[in-house]
Amino acid sequence: MQAKSTLLIATHNRGKVREYARLLADLPLLLTWLDEVGVTAVADETEATFLANALGKAHFYARQTGLLTWADDSGLEVAALGGRPGVLSARYGGEGMSDADRYNLLLRELEGVSDRSARFCCAVAVVSPAGQSWSAEGTLEGTILPAPRGSQGFGYDPVFWVPAQGRSLAELPVDLKNQISHRAAAVAAIRPQLERLCRGEG
Repeated sequence: MQAKSTLLIATHNRGKVREYARLLADLPLLLTWLDEVGVTAVADETEATFLANALGKAHFYARQTGLLTWADDSGLEVAALGGRPGVLSARYGGEGMSDADRYNLLLRELEGVSDRSARFCCAVAVVSPAGQSWSAEGTLEGTILPAPRGSQGFGYDPVFWVPAQGRSLAELPVDLKNQISHRAAAVAAIRPQLERLCRGEG
């Protein structure tokens, strides 16, 4: 690969795009995303694991665009709910729900529950136009708060307490979140491969 090759971030979620732009800022890549390249086709997310969904999306959009493609699947696993919402995190409670609707639904389900342990999980996959693929996973352990706190981040961040920081994920400065998040952990794990691709080593 030549310097400043294009990497498609396969999402319509502006929050994710901003996070990845910061996490990958030091690599010689031009980042684009689905809205910017005009892709409206939707990849199925029907697999049972984050990793399988991420790989499926990356392959789908690499075929659609002919670009080196980055996709992820991430979500919240709550122990007392048997791992829910899991791979359904972004669609929890049905279509048309806002982030606040989803985390308030979660809080109602956990009323009176003493074990509020949870973790954020992220799987990332990179697929070349030729179909080569690389992947990695990351997690962030925490607990679910009884009420939302903070205004940073998105999704379930306001109700996710990070014990090591003594704050919710939505109360953390962006730079700190990007150092400790499940997404940051997955990026760190796949970074060596991205660096090799940037050097043209495949």
